[in-house]
Amino acid sequence: MRIEIWADVVCPWAYIGKRRLEAALADPALSARDIEVVWRPYRINPTAPPQAVPVEPALRDPLVDATAARCAPDPATAEDQVPISRIAAAEGLGPAWGAAWRSSSHDAHRLLALAHEHGGGPLQDTVAEHLMRAHFVEGHDISARDTLRTIATTAGFAEGAALIDTDAADRAVRELRLIGKARGIKTSPTIVVGDRALAGAQPPDVIADFLATAGPNRDVPEEVGRLRYAESLLELRDPLGALTLLQPLLDQHGDDLNVRRLAARAYFTSAQLGRARHTLEQLVTDLPDDSYLRLMLGRTLQRLDLDDQAAPHLKIAAAMTPEFA
Repeated sequence: MRIEIWADVVCPWAYIGKRRLEAALADPALSARDIEVVWRPYRINPTAPPQAVPVEPALRDPLVDATAARCAPDPATAEDQVPISRIAAAEGLGPAWGAAWRSSSHDAHRLLALAHEHGGGPLQDTVAEHLMRAHFVEGHDISARDTLRTIATTAGFAEGAALIDTDAADRAVRELRLIGKARGIKTSPTIVVGDRALAGAQPPDVIADFLATAGPNRDVPEEVGRLRYAESLLELRDPLGALTLLQPLLDQHGDDLNVRRLAARAYFTSAQLGRARHTLEQLVTDLPDDSYLRLMLGRTLQRLDLDDQAAPHLKIAAAMTPEFA
């Protein structure tokens, strides 16, 4: 069973959730199972500055309700009006507690992705532990490259110390964040097994029950997954994100009709009208009886102020599908 933890390493509930997951996995009913834990990137604050800024002392240990909107367990099970440090202490975290710095966690997520690539789940989990301990207990700036190099080396990932100064895993992390969005991940942490998700740092018994009833992972070919996630991003009105996920498919399977259709929709929705026109004209040639492609091409030509060229396509689309009139 593969357990995915979608979480931000600068989210206190991610660290608390890690301890609660570990307690759940110690349950005899689960400890005998073949389990892989994989950390996936989530950003609780995508606008956090790339250069770290100090956190105000009064904000280093906020009350639970102050962080619940972005980074907390299910409100139905959340503790009320207590410092997060008290909850962390109950999970064996501390004794000191509180982030001293606020900054982007992108490079920390790159280090996690690289750890998984080079050493699998166990190494990645060790790096995650070192990152969150550095951030919440030791007060280090985990956006700083020298801090990340130290963490990589201490965690037994010497290759990571060198790779962090490159752009390695940058695209992978950005794509994974888009996949998380496409899958509906909205809380840090969220535990995902197959198509089921458990949001928040839930108590160990809740996590254990969730895992005990989880079905097997259903792996699909990467190309199929990318196509599905890109389509979901289009439905979420993120055409640029959809195109990011589609680009490898366009490079490797540029003749596939499903890939071309989705790319055309994304180009049209993101107002890349030249690319939309080029793609749609080819599609309409290949699929002349597809009314929706005709409609999109007509609308694209209209937006390019080519009404005379748009009219025949719009007329054909309306004739084939009256609601397009």
